[in-house]
Amino acid sequence: METFRVLSTKKLLANHKQFLLNAGLAVVEADFISVSLKRFEIGTAKDNLIFTSQNAVISFLHNGDSAQLKDKGIFCVGIKTKAALEHYGYTVKVCTDYAEELAKTITQGYADESFTFFSGNLRRDTLPEALKAAGIEMNEIQAYETVLSPHTIKSKLNGILFYSPSGVESYLKENNITNETCFCIGTTTANALKDITQNVVIANQPSVENVIIQCINYYKK
Repeated sequence: METFRVLSTKKLLANHKQFLLNAGLAVVEADFISVSLKRFEIGTAKDNLIFTSQNAVISFLHNGDSAQLKDKGIFCVGIKTKAALEHYGYTVKVCTDYAEELAKTITQGYADESFTFFSGNLRRDTLPEALKAAGIEMNEIQAYETVLSPHTIKSKLNGILFYSPSGVESYLKENNITNETCFCIGTTTANALKDITQNVVIANQPSVENVIIQCINYYKK
């Protein structure tokens, strides 16, 4: 019986890796991006705060002054982002699965309010451009930097697990995609592959767990 080998483009938690191993898959893993948290001043924070990544939340919570902003409304992407903020006593007004959905919600229902977007250096333009086009008051604080960390993968792969467009970009710097099936955490990550391959499976929910589930189900067929 053939053993399928999959690559995770970030190192997995032990239990996540075990799910793949238990399904009879061979697993290769490497961190194709690294994240550097940045110090920042919170004095320019508006009435509401926007987070579209867990890395921005981690940097925000590491900042000693962030507790002063617990009276602010929070708008975020991702249920884990929401859970982390609520765990530390912040009030999440709106949580969506994607930045496009969050931008639509803000422009349609909160256009008269002001926002601070905690972002990374490689953030997409979708949300800030949508708010700017709607005339919504917004500023931006860069909370972290994403650095590409390419690796050459010499193993023959059947599948690749991608969690961000940056991960796709980093992988392609030293590797090619031919017949591998690519499992993507969401549509934004999948779009980074649109000119590279049609062999794409998108997670039902934008989470690492669901990427793994999609991968396991695919090779069970």
